[in-house]
Amino acid sequence: MTPAQLHAELFSQLADPFTGEALFDHLSDLVFFLKNRRSEYVVVNQTLVARCGCLAKSELIGRRADEVFPAPLGESYRAQDESVLRNGSAILNQLELHFYPTGGRGWCLTNKLPLFATNGEVVGLMGLSKDLGSNNKPCHDYAAVARAVQHIHNHFSEPLRVGELAAHVGLSGYQFEQRIRKIFQLTAGQLIQKIRMGAAVKRLRETKDSVATIAQDCGYSDQSAFTRQFRQIVGLPPSVYREQKVALRGDNDNCE
Repeated sequence: MTPAQLHAELFSQLADPFTGEALFDHLSDLVFFLKNRRSEYVVVNQTLVARCGCLAKSELIGRRADEVFPAPLGESYRAQDESVLRNGSAILNQLELHFYPTGGRGWCLTNKLPLFATNGEVVGLMGLSKDLGSNNKPCHDYAAVARAVQHIHNHFSEPLRVGELAAHVGLSGYQFEQRIRKIFQLTAGQLIQKIRMGAAVKRLRETKDSVATIAQDCGYSDQSAFTRQFRQIVGLPPSVYREQKVALRGDNDNCE
């Protein structure tokens, strides 16, 4: 059976749609939620309920982040949601400090991904925020790392050197590498490569820009270097990857 057939076989037999809610209720170091196209909570796990000082999930369902969290954080979370809903683009490994209405705080890695309808329209989003330390105990100060990661996202098209990044945020090279490894399980160089490659994949899927242009815009010295690294990571040359994705979209369109 194909993966699609296996999915259909299993999910067609379930009494209720699978959301993962019951599973995520048992993970106390992870906040989980599903939101609709209005960025309102539809599904939340018990961890988020507790962090917000609520007694029941019903106190969060139907509300937006800016109605739950204090300013300016609530507005920031809602802006993230609206970006995902508007553009259909995921927010991945966003390093951020969360302040909860109960007074707790802690550094988290947040991921938000769009939910698509069968016609390709964005109808909601799903999100996970994974704790990097206890909300009740002091944790490492990741503020400098967060600034460095944001700098990479804003300047990945430019030459980036790990030592310069570390100095830019007031850390030694050793401190910077250790914190990057602890958070992302990657070296700093690998993180830069991952961010660049993610941007390149998005461009290949969503634009008709040439491979050479994408390589240059994503910080690669030349097209051959980009193609070599892309093939090593993805398993295909960029041009072949693009062709396959276009073909898959065409198949999906025909099926709809």
